[in-house]
Amino acid sequence: MQSKLISQKAIEKIQQSEKILLVTHTRPDGDAVGSLLGLGLALEEGGHQVQMVIEDGVPHSLRHLAGSDRISRKVEGEFDLVIVVDCSDLGRVGKALNGRPAPDINMDHHITNEEFAEINLVDPEAAATVEIVSRLLDEIGLEVSKPVAAALLTGLITDTIGFRTPNVKPGTLCLAARLVEKGADLSELYRRALVSRSFEAMKLWGLGLSRLEQAHRMVWASLTMSDRRAAHYPGRDDADLINVLSSVEDTDVSLIFVEQPNGNIKVSWRAQPGFDVAEVAKEFGGGGHAAAAGAEISGSLSEVQMLVLERTKLILTGGHYVQS
Repeated sequence: MQSKLISQKAIEKIQQSEKILLVTHTRPDGDAVGSLLGLGLALEEGGHQVQMVIEDGVPHSLRHLAGSDRISRKVEGEFDLVIVVDCSDLGRVGKALNGRPAPDINMDHHITNEEFAEINLVDPEAAATVEIVSRLLDEIGLEVSKPVAAALLTGLITDTIGFRTPNVKPGTLCLAARLVEKGADLSELYRRALVSRSFEAMKLWGLGLSRLEQAHRMVWASLTMSDRRAAHYPGRDDADLINVLSSVEDTDVSLIFVEQPNGNIKVSWRAQPGFDVAEVAKEFGGGGHAAAAGAEISGSLSEVQMLVLERTKLILTGGHYVQS
């Protein structure tokens, strides 16, 4: 996180605000929803009026979290303070903040964060944005209730893929232990976040895996709009299929290409330690981390695949190699 002075300014702004708006990115993952809920519920328990907004709503796999039914799809009313969580750039919130002033506070852990708010609490060393939220709650002196702990622990579990990513540090595990002490059920949250899948999601996986390809130590698959309709899958994401692809042996980089309703292609990268896919994602207007990144790119599925695979191949031939 940035300097103590900036953190103190964020604390003062929050303490002086009565009505607070919290927003996170479209196609939300566990860290986005966990950060939004963890911060939002804690602020409410501290006496603030809070509205939580995700343009795409909460994914089915995260609706078991307490308070998820109170997350809206659009902003209503006026606010004293606007906080954006888990977004590397403001465009990732979709249309949620259209016509409103720039956010007051930006809380994120992506190294590609554009620091678009008045106060930017950005720590690329954090394993998940919920780590930054947890620090802020501690500094404000807000109590972490069982629902808040469950939301924060879900963010840790999902963004680290069950504490398996290279950015997991002792502090990450200490935070997880604290959240369990506060009542969060680690085994149940792990099962819901990483093990349990809907029938529709599994059908979507099957369609994507039928087009699995491998070359140049890369593995990739694609999901089309017709796949989504055939599987009756309601989301615009890949149902976490990218994490399955990243388990393929003798592969350094995994990718998935997902057609979007607007005609764009959502691309997700996963990389083994030592390779930086955030740099190539940034070339296409996206961002993320060295080991996990994404971008939404205009063009047909075949065009985007060809272009992205060619650029990603540079990582594997030394163009963007990073020592682990």
